[in-house]
Amino acid sequence: MNLQTSLLRLENHIREVPERYKQTPFDILLQKPAPNKWSKQEILGHLIDSAINNLKRFTDAQYFPQPYTIIRYNQDELVAINRYQQLPLAHLLQLWIVLNQQILNIISTIPADKLSYTVIIPSGESKTLEWVIIDYVEHMEHHLKQIE
Repeated sequence: MNLQTSLLRLENHIREVPERYKQTPFDILLQKPAPNKWSKQEILGHLIDSAINNLKRFTDAQYFPQPYTIIRYNQDELVAINRYQQLPLAHLLQLWIVLNQQILNIISTIPADKLSYTVIIPSGESKTLEWVIIDYVEHMEHHLKQIE
């Protein structure tokens, strides 16, 4: 996948994902496949946390000293602390949409020279900012397959 494809896919997801969630029966959204696994609604919450963290990464990586180091976040703790299972679906969808619209706004205007900036991902590997952006969309798509 390249950056342009990622932008188009993100635009499509912003348009289509809310409708898919709204069409899913409420009991199915809240059903956990196992006690330690996320429900479909909690997966949406995780995607909100991912958007929050990546929005900061996509902005910070442009002006922090190079290389920019990504700080890992505790996914399970954030899902629990934010109580995504208990919040209204409309609230979660609105938050997810707005965050991803802002991400789309930011990444579509990153100057070409900054896309090659070095980013150290949590595994310790060096990647480019462009790679991190593409990975964000691929990560989202991995989780969206779990809700289908």
